[in-house]
Amino acid sequence: MSKFKKKANVKQEIPTSSMPDVVFMLLFFFMVTTVMRDSSIMVKQKMPQATQLRKLMRKSLVTYLYIGEPSKTEQYGKEPKIQVNDVFIEPKDIIQWVNVEKAKLNEFERDQITISMKVDSDAKRGIISDVETELRRANARIINYSSVNKKEI
Repeated sequence: MSKFKKKANVKQEIPTSSMPDVVFMLLFFFMVTTVMRDSSIMVKQKMPQATQLRKLMRKSLVTYLYIGEPSKTEQYGKEPKIQVNDVFIEPKDIIQWVNVEKAKLNEFERDQITISMKVDSDAKRGIISDVETELRRANARIINYSSVNKKEI
């Protein structure tokens, strides 16, 4: 006879009683932390291609301005329009819009606001020049032109 007895096969099951709690905690976490799109784009966007791109470091200081032909041409026409925050504006309204966007930031960050222009590649240079002039008048000196990366062949 042997001195040692053979241990019986013991099954250990994972307790699943707290699993619904964990699932709901994850669900609430993702619901709270998910950011929905701020505005819907109402202009056509065919982004130009570039070979040298740089990423933006502080996206909290970035405000987007869209220029392009309206999606609903029967309602707004075919001329390129300027869109900010779900509304179309004229170049003369850009100073007021920049001041409103700067007011949303902390006082020490207001001079660091970055205007990211998403311009359709078919847009005329005249409207872009008008926007640049108004941005200079509004003292928004940091301008970013958004584009997509050109695939190297």
